[in-house]
Amino acid sequence: MQKHPRAWSSSVGPGDKVPAAGTPGAWPRQSSSASGMALLETGKYSQGSVLGSVNHDLASERQTASFSVEKLTAWLDGGAEHTRIRRAVVEAIECDPVFSRENQYFQSQNERYEAAVRKAVHLQKKMHEMGWTENGPEFKYIYRALSGDVAFLLHRIFMRSISVLGSDKQIAKWIPLASQYQLIGSYAQTELGHGTYLQGLETTAVFDITTQEFILNTPKISAMKWWPGDMGRSATHTVVFAQLYIHGKCYGVHPFIVQIRSLQDHSLCPGIIAGDIGPKMSFEHIDNGYLMLQNVRVPRENMLNKFCEVQPDGTYVRLGSQQINYFTMTTVRISLIYDEAVIPLMKACTIAIRYSVVRRQSKLKPGEEEAKILDYQTQQEKLLPQLAAAYAFHFINDYLQELFEKGYREVQRKNFDTLPELHAFSSGFKAMVTQYCTSAVEICLRACGGHGYSLLSGLPSLYTKIVASCIYEGENTILLLQAARFLNKCFVAASAGQPVPPSVAYLAAVKPGKCPAKTKLDFLSPDIYTEAYQHMAVRLVSSTAAKLQDLIQSGVKKHDAWNQCTVQLVQAAKAHCHYITVKNFAETVEKLKTEAGIQKIMKHLCDLFALHGIFSNAGVFLHDGYLSGAQMDMVTASYLDLLAVIRKDAVPLVDAFDFTDKNLNSALGSYDGQVYQRLYEWAQKSPTNMQVSPAYERYLKPLLHNMRSKI
Repeated sequence: MQKHPRAWSSSVGPGDKVPAAGTPGAWPRQSSSASGMALLETGKYSQGSVLGSVNHDLASERQTASFSVEKLTAWLDGGAEHTRIRRAVVEAIECDPVFSRENQYFQSQNERYEAAVRKAVHLQKKMHEMGWTENGPEFKYIYRALSGDVAFLLHRIFMRSISVLGSDKQIAKWIPLASQYQLIGSYAQTELGHGTYLQGLETTAVFDITTQEFILNTPKISAMKWWPGDMGRSATHTVVFAQLYIHGKCYGVHPFIVQIRSLQDHSLCPGIIAGDIGPKMSFEHIDNGYLMLQNVRVPRENMLNKFCEVQPDGTYVRLGSQQINYFTMTTVRISLIYDEAVIPLMKACTIAIRYSVVRRQSKLKPGEEEAKILDYQTQQEKLLPQLAAAYAFHFINDYLQELFEKGYREVQRKNFDTLPELHAFSSGFKAMVTQYCTSAVEICLRACGGHGYSLLSGLPSLYTKIVASCIYEGENTILLLQAARFLNKCFVAASAGQPVPPSVAYLAAVKPGKCPAKTKLDFLSPDIYTEAYQHMAVRLVSSTAAKLQDLIQSGVKKHDAWNQCTVQLVQAAKAHCHYITVKNFAETVEKLKTEAGIQKIMKHLCDLFALHGIFSNAGVFLHDGYLSGAQMDMVTASYLDLLAVIRKDAVPLVDAFDFTDKNLNSALGSYDGQVYQRLYEWAQKSPTNMQVSPAYERYLKPLLHNMRSKI
């Protein structure tokens, strides 16, 4: 995290032009006081024309914040210095016209792809110009600043695979080439016939001792690699996962570096058949591709061999756990949770909540003006739990990053003991968070009514993109079952008094008791609701483990018994992840004692997230009598009370996410709240409004003239 010759900072030199507050390009100047949210500018990086003053309803929401938005932003970023660096990166990106997303909603797939490649190429130049490095503090903010709208994302995974799975010699050879873009990498794991189940992959790599090469083949159509990003048109090399065969014996799935296109003219290499898989629901800018291999030979040195290698005489030597092949996917799953699920949810909440204080509809009280739709309890109940979830998942991401960094250090020491826990947690949380965030983004879209359905709102593209996160890098049901397998093993071990990782030690504490809450205020105690979540998780894990054991003891074969328990196993894995998320949120709030204003609103959000989970899943809490019907009424009362409390800070809470207008790219969610003007202005940019429709001359004119002659 060091070594950047010229860090792009917010300090300015004599020749720099500073945008005035109130112009596109200005960051909001915020006072540290609650009233500091009074608007001193027309908007954050307004895209297109500056439409004038800030909507009065939106401005009034900011004037009553109960906390310092600037302080909350800095806390979310991990400190004011991180905020400064992130904003500097965003400003540098957004001031460069090459990175503009203006008119993106009107572009074709080819135009989106070409723009993404142009941005990726320009980004290398920009990084050099700004003094940014891949190890520098700015790097992690670039993807957010670009909204992921850039090519060569799989190139990063290609490099990560080599760094994690390759030997020092392989890293020294390939990483400099990849870093300097002398080649473009991809990652070919998923096949037409197999995805999450790696052991079922059908691509083969047969070792030829005489030539010291591996011969790679996709022996049938279902073995064809399908979906790899950057594969369709861009990549020159890829990491191919294939079943390794030596002397006719299969040694399982291993990674191989394979060149697929010429570095001279980009033509496909001999034995390679590759192309684009065609239109998708989203990700129009990514050239997801297919790859067939027909007797493609690669040298022995191209099998990534940090943890296992094939010696010249064909001897297979394992240097560590075979689970290491899953490690790259584990790292990808953890990184995508934030970039591809939490950030889109934060954006959706920002758009929907800002719009909900600008949009007025119907009257709450006779004789008064139409009410802001966020003043309706039903609208609060749609949006505010999603806002609480965005914060909860921001904090669970910190938890997972810490777990991952600890595991990575152990793997570097060739200690693989933490891998099962890391794999289970990355699988379970990837599934739980992406599934939750996908539903939440859809709720935000629908809460905006008809305007939410317009692409110009920014919500449909957030939704179609986030839906994919439930499928790629492991289908969510399969991932939850992998997490459940780990939980089941840990429960059995804990029940036998054997040691288990601290994260699942709670499974040993099976306490049948009842919830001690006496009033609705008791349910605002983190101890009360965290205990309820723990009880629910233990009950679901233990009852499913008991059912599984009973089936096996009754003579049912293990795999059949497992299949008969999968619905409950998925439920148990979700319960575990939900419990850890609530517990982690409560612990995070507890550590905030030095920031009273922020701690108070975070406590409200933590309470809301926890009680929303109980309110929405009443059955699992009532099932064994841990909660009574009367207590569930208390939960409901406290839950609904919290909506009105958090409603007052809803706009400041989304402002703290600190998205610029250009980053949101939403006519509904802009900082100035000029919703209707912006919708109209952006609609005028549609190509259909700038040309005579060919359909008129071909179809409408003959139809209308024919009908007119009969009048």
